[in-house]
Amino acid sequence: MYLSYFGFAEAPFSIAPDPRYLYMTRSHQEALAHLLYGVNGDGGFVLLTGEVGAGKTTVCRCLLEQVPATCDVAYVFNPKLTVEELLQTVCAELGIACPPGTTSIKVFVDCINAHLLDANSRGRHTVLIIDEAQNLSAEVLEQMRLLTNLETNQRKLLQIILLGQPELLAMLERPSMRQLAQRIVARYHLGPLSRPDVAAYVRHRLQVAGAERQLFPDSVMGRLYRLSKGVPRVINVLCDRALLGAYVQGKERVDRATLDTAASEVFGRKASPTPRMRQALIAVLVLVAGGAMAVAVYQQDLREISKSAPAAGAKSAATSAPSNSSKNLQQDKPVPSLAQAIEWPEREPRARSRALAQAALLKAWGANYEGGDLCRQAETLGLRCRSARGGMDELREMNRPAILALRAADGQEFFATLLQLDARSATLDLGGEARPVALAALAAQWSGHFTALWRAPPEARESIKPGQTGPAVAWLAGQLAVWQGRQAVPATGTGFDDAMEKQVRQFQFSKGLIPDGIVGPQTLMRLSGVNDSSAPRLLRGPGE
Repeated sequence: MYLSYFGFAEAPFSIAPDPRYLYMTRSHQEALAHLLYGVNGDGGFVLLTGEVGAGKTTVCRCLLEQVPATCDVAYVFNPKLTVEELLQTVCAELGIACPPGTTSIKVFVDCINAHLLDANSRGRHTVLIIDEAQNLSAEVLEQMRLLTNLETNQRKLLQIILLGQPELLAMLERPSMRQLAQRIVARYHLGPLSRPDVAAYVRHRLQVAGAERQLFPDSVMGRLYRLSKGVPRVINVLCDRALLGAYVQGKERVDRATLDTAASEVFGRKASPTPRMRQALIAVLVLVAGGAMAVAVYQQDLREISKSAPAAGAKSAATSAPSNSSKNLQQDKPVPSLAQAIEWPEREPRARSRALAQAALLKAWGANYEGGDLCRQAETLGLRCRSARGGMDELREMNRPAILALRAADGQEFFATLLQLDARSATLDLGGEARPVALAALAAQWSGHFTALWRAPPEARESIKPGQTGPAVAWLAGQLAVWQGRQAVPATGTGFDDAMEKQVRQFQFSKGLIPDGIVGPQTLMRLSGVNDSSAPRLLRGPGE
């Protein structure tokens, strides 16, 4: 109902496990890494657990998009089956032909074993993924354990990945399950999102859906975190309901009252403050009351002093010997606040904002803007353009100045160059003048569109893929060595082999990228900055 009202291309908070909407927190990256290990492992069980709605299935769908071409996957999403039914499902998923009307466990296992031996001889790897594994019976779990006994002299023939709720952990702790528990080669528990991750998660889903403005201001993120307890599925339901409420009320953004109303509708009860919130509220009231009393006493003291002290003498004393209290007042003078709204300077026509932002970006790289196509001029300087839509986390990870598309209070678009970024503020070049602004203002007015420059390696133009050789791969080996803290040694004969692909995946994982092992534009950009000390940076180190 609200898609066109807010300018969405699709529903941003659907509870369907769409991998495009997966926000890769550190925990989700580690969870995916465990599953990727399972896909490439040599047998046994890999266990991923998490509370209801934590994102286990979405991580699994992301995994399925990265399965190697040499891997066969059987995915069971309804494990409330008997042993015979589960084996029949595995055969159907893997395309294993069994005699018609078969109900014998032995026949099913023999068919599966023959298929796995044939697949292994052809260099293929077989993985069985079971979702909602907490619903498996003890008998079915034992049969799964027996399937992992299928092996050759060199390796296990079947890798099993179990996804389940915390009840699965309790099942595996039973004495009767100790044989299976001993075969778990990797396990990970996916917890709820942290408070900062909740805000980033919401922004990410809005951006993927096509939002051009911040619909959930920072002031409601803490409330959203407390209501949802950081569970992604609950966040989706709450945000979906809150956007519907904002649409019905004709509001441009979701405010706290709308969010609380959505929570009462979702949970079926009035969302009341938690005990911690009540304590915090009482503490704030006490501080405010105490501060008001202190101000009143201070003002009364000033009045008494002004009445009792001679005017000239007071002025002379104040000039010649400032009191300790006046020194403290001078030292405690508040620092000027950051701009809470980003405005284009009146001295420059707003129509020139793009050209001025491009000039500021090239100036940060030590070059002069000559007019015309920015990216074409950048290529002559050995630089490349990246124009995309992202979030603040991506800019921090990229760590390069960028042109941002901003929206003024009157709805008109203008451009500014982001020069510096820290925990609470950003420095923008607006019409040739550097101005510090609050991050909240930037979040409220930035559309998410940006253009950044990065220094391209001359050896690699678009991507570097496994199996390649030549100068591009030699450059890649050198960058990975520097990233790992090793000395880069010339290796002109190096090939992009399995070992290098593993290193690339580790690098991508550490940078929040999808660890697909292919060095595409984003990975190239991150790698090029590993030892480029001459490039301008957004994040400054101590003393800079």
